[in-house]
Amino acid sequence: MTATPHDDTALLRATADFVREHDTATLLPLLLPALDGPELLALAERCRFSHAALLVLPPDRAALHRQLADCGLDFDAPPQPSVVVRGRLARRHGRPEAELDVTILRPPVPGPHGERSVEVFALTVPPGSDLAGLAAHERAHQHEAHLAFDVAHPDPLALRGLCALFTRHGAAPDGGGYNPHEDSTVLYFTTPADSRTGYRRVELHAHGDHRTVLADHLGEEATQRSAETLLHQLTGAWTTQALAVAARLGLPDALDIRTATAPHDLAGKLGTDPQSLATLLRYLAMLGVVAEHPDGYRLTGTGTLLRADSPGSMRPLALMYGGPFYRSFAELEHTVRTGQAAFDHLFGENHFDHFARDPELSELFDLSMAASARMFDPLPEHPVITAVGSRAPGGTVVDIAGGNGELLGRLLAAHPRLRGVLLERPHAVEAARRRLDADGLGERCGYLAGDFADVPGDADVYVLSRVLHDWDDERCAEILRHCARVMPAHADLLIVERLLPADGSTSLATAWDLHMMVNTGGRERRADHYGRLLADAGLHLLGHRPLPLGAAVLHARKAAVPAPAGPSHAPARSGA
Repeated sequence: MTATPHDDTALLRATADFVREHDTATLLPLLLPALDGPELLALAERCRFSHAALLVLPPDRAALHRQLADCGLDFDAPPQPSVVVRGRLARRHGRPEAELDVTILRPPVPGPHGERSVEVFALTVPPGSDLAGLAAHERAHQHEAHLAFDVAHPDPLALRGLCALFTRHGAAPDGGGYNPHEDSTVLYFTTPADSRTGYRRVELHAHGDHRTVLADHLGEEATQRSAETLLHQLTGAWTTQALAVAARLGLPDALDIRTATAPHDLAGKLGTDPQSLATLLRYLAMLGVVAEHPDGYRLTGTGTLLRADSPGSMRPLALMYGGPFYRSFAELEHTVRTGQAAFDHLFGENHFDHFARDPELSELFDLSMAASARMFDPLPEHPVITAVGSRAPGGTVVDIAGGNGELLGRLLAAHPRLRGVLLERPHAVEAARRRLDADGLGERCGYLAGDFADVPGDADVYVLSRVLHDWDDERCAEILRHCARVMPAHADLLIVERLLPADGSTSLATAWDLHMMVNTGGRERRADHYGRLLADAGLHLLGHRPLPLGAAVLHARKAAVPAPAGPSHAPARSGA
């Protein structure tokens, strides 16, 4: 179960008792059982047991001070900012360091062996905070609990010798850092397997700036960290399936965001095995989808996105990525070896035909596309759309392969004078008609069942949203030529896609490039690549703007038409 503030108090009290009961001479043989007499004596002369540390996660600062007072840990020194622990938490949970306000308190603990301290790392986690998943994980695993030894008269040679002694007797480098707020360097180790202290980590604390020694220490730790990182990456498929199964079971829909539900009761609602469901819930808590409490689990803000009725629900994406696309990715090797789409190899047909023959799968695919629709939020304010939508009489927008009408509906709703035409396959046209009629927009929209060769003329704006990445360059060029052939001289073309970064930086587009290769035989592209495809079709790329979820909107016109002045027509550039 997750610790409550009272459990934090119990941990604080137990840590203080440990500090009182041990001294350097008794602790070192427990910590490094393989130490012999001379080495033990040398180490005891260089190191002095100074404190035991733990991470607490109070709901507010006042609660922390009450907990400390209850344990007799009185102090009046102001807290110091944490550097090392904050960075470790950020890396472990994939969060920006700026979101984690970790402070350090060191209340003294007098005892028979002299005065030492309890080092308290404190991260405030208010009720309902999106840090609840982080807090549950840290309380369950106690990653930051450790024993610390002050190094007497630290110098580079002495520190290197101590590090070598620790590693020779089974301790493994486990990070560290320099804290400029305190002008001190810390070197962490995991304790040997035969350690009898109950603590899994130990710290050497040296006053002063010893970053040269630290760099070597971190270099040894880097190999271990790389292995851990790779292990986490190798288990990514488990995460996909855990989220997909949770969505398929209706688990997020059965949980409340404020009140916890016991796993046994939840299993009764969902018709699952209680023990197996409890294991899944623990994993979902680690992902931050649910939060663990003494009386069960509640849904987090992230978890609500997997509810079927949640605004902007990502449940359809979970079902697609954990369903047909999960199966096709198992055939990635086939694609890499042959250049052929794994989806076609697995299912015997391309994914458009496969989904079209299965109404339920077709609807799920349309819903999964709509689940990423927040990338469309800025598009109604694009200068091209605003200009056409504000004139009288309003202009016409053609959404080519417009799916279920999500994007076109947004444009029509934002601009009452605008008219729309949606071009799609017959089954998708009917789904879009129902959606736009239900939103009261059907009277301003025409529907055309057909293919890319059927793009209508005489419109003011043409939209290709998440279409070109489905195809190879040859087919893309053909689609763009169909557009150029019918576009009036004054018309604009807007293309919504994810753009591969020109500098190789991390990007969602890089992941989707692999996804498209496996499932459609398509690809993501850089802006200059789209520029060349447009030019070959007689079109000119005027610029591009960023959109949410790693997307961008590219703006093109017929090459013979000079670019009108204005910010939306600046030359294409990274980050425009």
